[in-house]
Amino acid sequence: MLKTNNEHGRAYTVIIGGYAIAKGVLNMILGGSFGGIIVGIFILAVLYTGLQYMNYLTAAYMAITAIGYLPGNIAHISDNWIYLIEGLIDIAFAVMLCLNADVKEHFTNKWDELNDLIQK
Repeated sequence: MLKTNNEHGRAYTVIIGGYAIAKGVLNMILGGSFGGIIVGIFILAVLYTGLQYMNYLTAAYMAITAIGYLPGNIAHISDNWIYLIEGLIDIAFAVMLCLNADVKEHFTNKWDELNDLIQK
């Protein structure tokens, strides 16, 4: 288990990672591929580590993806309303990853101390 600097921040990131996995499952059911689940698992793992700057990288990925699909989801809102809701949730979580004090404190583990962060 990795060291955490803020339990609430880690809990929030686990919720965001769980959402990413659930989103991958939903998208697979709606006709997508298994890849979304893999991405969700990767996001959960990255967020759980609390390594510096991974919150910003994940937030950028989530926001850029949501904004990229936004025009098409709005243009076909009657068919894509669930994707529009997913995009709005993605943007809300991206903002949380960047601005929430507890979450930001969770992401203070240094990359060069990675071996020391692993608790035995």
